[in-house]
Amino acid sequence: MPLDGASLAAALGMATPLTVHHELCRREITAFEGALGNAAANVESLTVACTQEAPLFAELAAGSAHAGVPIKFVNIRETGGWSAEAAASGPKLAALIAMAQLPEPAPAAGVGYKSGGTTLIVGDAQAALAWAERLAGKLDVCVLMTGGLRGAELPATRRYPVSAGAVTSIGGWLGKFEVEWRSDNPIDLDACTRCNACIDACPESAIDLSYQIDLERCKSHRACVSACGEVRAIDFSRRAAPRKESFDLVLDLSRLPLIGLHQPPQGYFRPGDDPLEQALAAAELVTLVGEFEKPKFFSYNARICAHSRSAKSGCDRCIDTCSTRAISHDGDHVRVEPHLCMGCGACATVCPSGAMSFAYPKITDSGAQIKTLLRTFIAAGGRDACLLIHDDHGLKLIEQAGRTVRAGRQGSAHGGLPARVLPLHVHHVASAGLDLWLAALAYGASQVRVLLSGSEAPAYGQALVAQAAIGQAIVGGLGYTGAHLGMVEVSSAAELAMALASLPPARGVAQAATWNVAAEKRQALEFAIEHLARHAPLPAELIALPAGAPFGGLAVDRDKCTLCLSCVGACPAAALADNQESPQLRFIERNCVQCGICVATCPEDAIVLLPRLNLADKARRPVVLNEAEPFNCVRCAKPFGTRQMIDNMTAKLAAHSMFTGGVALRRLQMCADCRVVDMMDNRGEASIFDIRK
Repeated sequence: MPLDGASLAAALGMATPLTVHHELCRREITAFEGALGNAAANVESLTVACTQEAPLFAELAAGSAHAGVPIKFVNIRETGGWSAEAAASGPKLAALIAMAQLPEPAPAAGVGYKSGGTTLIVGDAQAALAWAERLAGKLDVCVLMTGGLRGAELPATRRYPVSAGAVTSIGGWLGKFEVEWRSDNPIDLDACTRCNACIDACPESAIDLSYQIDLERCKSHRACVSACGEVRAIDFSRRAAPRKESFDLVLDLSRLPLIGLHQPPQGYFRPGDDPLEQALAAAELVTLVGEFEKPKFFSYNARICAHSRSAKSGCDRCIDTCSTRAISHDGDHVRVEPHLCMGCGACATVCPSGAMSFAYPKITDSGAQIKTLLRTFIAAGGRDACLLIHDDHGLKLIEQAGRTVRAGRQGSAHGGLPARVLPLHVHHVASAGLDLWLAALAYGASQVRVLLSGSEAPAYGQALVAQAAIGQAIVGGLGYTGAHLGMVEVSSAAELAMALASLPPARGVAQAATWNVAAEKRQALEFAIEHLARHAPLPAELIALPAGAPFGGLAVDRDKCTLCLSCVGACPAAALADNQESPQLRFIERNCVQCGICVATCPEDAIVLLPRLNLADKARRPVVLNEAEPFNCVRCAKPFGTRQMIDNMTAKLAAHSMFTGGVALRRLQMCADCRVVDMMDNRGEASIFDIRK
């Protein structure tokens, strides 16, 4: 890996050249100790451009006089210099080092778990009982046998509860699982004394040491009932009530898991019938006793949520995308169970309004990483940067691609990441969406690619592809040629290296943006799009977008619309408004999130969504979608509605029995005040009190 200390120092803004070490973790270890002392003297952190020997460096620092110096580690080997383009990797190495020196994101609020170790082991009898025997001394276990009872043998000592039946419901998380099951077997294991009298008495051998009756063999002789006698553990007419109990942990040995989510909740293990996986799950179970905490990954602003209004459904994207079922309907808003949230961030990526946002790290922290990475890369002479967003699963492929680089006979090399590909590690690939992608393009990236390794839930990949299509339509509509946004779906390091090596650059922005990514999603998108539009090769005012885009306009059928303005009251984004001076329906297109609540609310089906990006100035100002002639009260001449609405109402009600005679029908043409006055003035009018019994 060719390293130029002078060039790296210049790219990082350092006054003196960097010293390049070749055995920093071995014979040159004193250089690390000296750097640690300098950092302590200058009250700075120390960045070590090596992750392989991080434990060694951390141990040396802890045993020195400068144990309090913060140490950061950055991998510039597999992710940077070990590639077929190692000689050109200097700008990328500088960018990775610069990004590593950024301050750590502020910690998010925590979500607590408390586990006492009560564990339900559910599955076939033999496997469930075998693992119960192994874990009974370490955990407070309970066994629920759900199948494979023949040949099983209950332990001679009743050290833990054993039940048999079928699970009817299960839910919860670490420290708070609720499991309900029902048993239809005539033998009640809680009452059974395991005296074996029923086994001896059964003529069909339908009962074995599992103490459950094989109902397919049983011929209803009921000899077992007589043998059980006063114990009364056997009752063929018994209808067992459902049992519901709480557990801290669940070990599910069923062939088909009881919780089939792509990402199961904390504390639930589903190793199936694989002995190795069962052993690994059991080893982890015994560590989950005590109190635990994880970050609260999301932040939710119900005020701007476009989920629903007045029971009219709007946006369900976060609910549809969540792989843990942590998000559920809650009236006009949604509810997120923080104990079930695993921090994928897909809800924030698909949210059109920004009501759901990723809290750890925040978008501002991720934006600072991207800005530093690209700014340093470009300043060091890098060109056509491709930002590769990956998580821990993708990191393994990246590291493998770097390690498999091998020199050819003429000194050439094959594999690794190209010099223009800048890896960005995130907690989960679904957490970085359109706002960060477009910001990266505005900061000077040629392309953004998201690395999908196959470990993601299918809904995440679909959501990311849909978001990329929206972003690509925007940049393509502005004249930026090439494929700027997309996925890299691979399952091996070789596929990854090949896919990136064959990826042609796309046209980037002529001048990189200097602003910071805004904390609010809509504002962050607006900044990025405005910058890309300002430097666009092909200026445009109106860009068509795919369905589901978070930008767009509305088309209103004026012949159908009665200006009831129910859509105005329903709009969660303040995109629709009325006019206090005259009957008008006004619309601010820049505010619209295309949630569709207005469409669902409109009683006349007069509204249609128009997914598009309107870059004209008028998109920021109210425009009139419909207006009508005001209708004046026939008694006081005060305007109180539209002529179209009153005419439609009187035409529909004219044939109704309550409005015959003209007086009641005329009142529909009066304002609310005059209607009451008219009713009081016409005392001779028949009323309900005139009806005799």
